Amino acid sequence: MKYRMNRAPMGWNSYDYYDTTVTEQQVRANADFMAAHMKQYGWEYIVVDIEWYAKHTGSMREKYQYIPFGEVEMDAFGRLLPCTEKFPSSAGGKGFGPLADYIHGLGLKFGIHIMRGIPREAAHRHLPVYGSSALASDIADPSSICKWNPDMYGIRKDEPGAQEYYDSILKLYAEWGVDFIKCDDICNTNLYVDNPYSAAHEVEMLHRAIAKCGRDIVLSLSPGPALIEKAWHYEKYANMWRITDDFWDRWDLLLDMFSRCELWQNHVGAGSYPDCDMLPIGQLGKGFGKEWTTNFTKEEQRTMLTLWCVFGSPLMIGAELTKLDEWTLSLLTNREVLALLSNDYVGRQAERDENHAVWSCCNEKTGERYLALFNFKESKQELAVELSGVEQFAHLTGELHEAKELWSGRTLSLADQTLRDMIPVHGAGLYRLQ
Repeated sequence: MKYRMNRAPMGWNSYDYYDTTVTEQQVRANADFMAAHMKQYGWEYIVVDIEWYAKHTGSMREKYQYIPFGEVEMDAFGRLLPCTEKFPSSAGGKGFGPLADYIHGLGLKFGIHIMRGIPREAAHRHLPVYGSSALASDIADPSSICKWNPDMYGIRKDEPGAQEYYDSILKLYAEWGVDFIKCDDICNTNLYVDNPYSAAHEVEMLHRAIAKCGRDIVLSLSPGPALIEKAWHYEKYANMWRITDDFWDRWDLLLDMFSRCELWQNHVGAGSYPDCDMLPIGQLGKGFGKEWTTNFTKEEQRTMLTLWCVFGSPLMIGAELTKLDEWTLSLLTNREVLALLSNDYVGRQAERDENHAVWSCCNEKTGERYLALFNFKESKQELAVELSGVEQFAHLTGELHEAKELWSGRTLSLADQTLRDMIPVHGAGLYRLQ
């Protein structure tokens, strides 16, 4: 059985700000901030993203994001270990145990990014597989690689030792205290255009390894776009799967997410969350060599948070938390908005055209009803929705009299059972009907 949470995961991931360069000190600083300012609102995961095992990351950034044939930390069984230069508490074979202990001590949860497969270096050196008589070279598939990262070979299907390798790394991660795994180059193996889900068997091996490891661990699959025809497989074997490629702070990418959420809206459920990707807000990009403040306007940021929450996507912040300004922190700590991430709330698109979209959301246990209005135009516009025309509300009874807009706290009267409001450029309104 896979881990089933009562809401979509909420946390911080190091990638959007630090790229491959995040250090232990920086991770601890972000964890301290989350514990002090955000934990009480449901934020709990601290995730170390890509190449925590690689040495000299960022030193050739003008040429390579991921250094070809770079040095890595690895044990005698081909299992990657944290680079001690970046994560000094991992020295002496402790791995991420001390950092995970620190984060758990703050009342938070700890996660790591991995690439699917086995390190190429382990295969080239013919290292043994822990718990098996096989060698890394027996299970590595040199025809299965990632088009953008040079670190790994895919693992062969049904080869003796293949499952044992995944079992061995999950055993290690469980010993460290890992609560969350973001596995990359697996949701869509986009090098192989004729078989973009070529690593489905590795998803299953990861799932089985997690089930054996004795620890509740969230399994998140990247990158997207996930394949809608494989929705059943993602739902069976994973907790999160990316429905988009890397999402950044551009309006065209945000606008595109409405069609992606429409496609995936019927596949959100307990322990199964189509993932809209990280929230590129606040300060971004230091590890890429050009730190910047998000290009999203405040209204666009509200639109993003509103869509992610009414749809039911996980929320992962990509910014440096210690640099959040007061406005951005308030955006991320609105209890009434974040409540919609509970599995008890179900969101559905009610209408969409080139100028606007409407989403509804219901909690059938409590009878709560919500509407979200989105303005796609380059000018403000008034949007109106007749409640009787919202399919998700059809079976609910009782006349409604007003609506509370959850970002501003404004209360609106519902004349003739119609919600009507002026929505700013690229903006959104989120309303609890009462």
